[in-house]
Amino acid sequence: MRNIPRVLIVEDEAAIAELIAVNLRHNGFQPIWAMDGETAQRELDAVLPDVILLDWMLPGVSGLSLAKRWRSDPRTKSVPLLMLTARSDEADRVNGLDAGADDYISKPFSTKELLARIRAVLRRRAPEQMGGVVTVGDLVLDASTYRVTLNQQPLKLGPTEFKLLHYFMQHPERVHSRAQLLDKVWGDHVFIEERTVDVHVKRLREALGPGGAMIETVRGAGYRLTAQVPAAAASRSGAAAGTGAAA
Repeated sequence: MRNIPRVLIVEDEAAIAELIAVNLRHNGFQPIWAMDGETAQRELDAVLPDVILLDWMLPGVSGLSLAKRWRSDPRTKSVPLLMLTARSDEADRVNGLDAGADDYISKPFSTKELLARIRAVLRRRAPEQMGGVVTVGDLVLDASTYRVTLNQQPLKLGPTEFKLLHYFMQHPERVHSRAQLLDKVWGDHVFIEERTVDVHVKRLREALGPGGAMIETVRGAGYRLTAQVPAAAASRSGAAAGTGAAA
């Protein structure tokens, strides 16, 4: 099923928020409205949106301060953020962009232009999620050609296992909890059981064959990809893969 992009609208004027929300819904987006920074923070803590539309002038904490806060938080720093404001001076634009906004839209604005800019930041964000060659030990993944090799031998991976391995290889030797993997690989807006991660890790190990030992289970914490695999562990992984193939 296609994921519907979630857009968090942080706007204290109900009429403007409703106008934006109606146009978003009619164009395939799921709008969520927060009238102030406190409400917006609760929404972000619950589920990460795909885009944030942030008004500068808000009751309490300003949009500029919120932008700086969210850009300094590792969990929210990569979420595309568009600043909506009546402040259209060049100095204000510079301040908004310096605070971390990906785009700056002055009020009053065209809803067609707003939608186009939302689509633009989503397109710019997508290529960052994949691309390039990553190497860990004798394991090589080329995201642009969708190829994985171990000791120069090609491996066949399903799409989810490919994304999971790509994330592991981008962060080797680090322990990742199931919740973190769900957030980074499946997306924070996707609601599935954490045990689903275990199933895909098992499939990934099987697909890697002898390299399956590179994915370690860290009891009580999660999983880690390491290039420092003990010979005994590699032998067990290879024997298990051979048994599976014979079956």
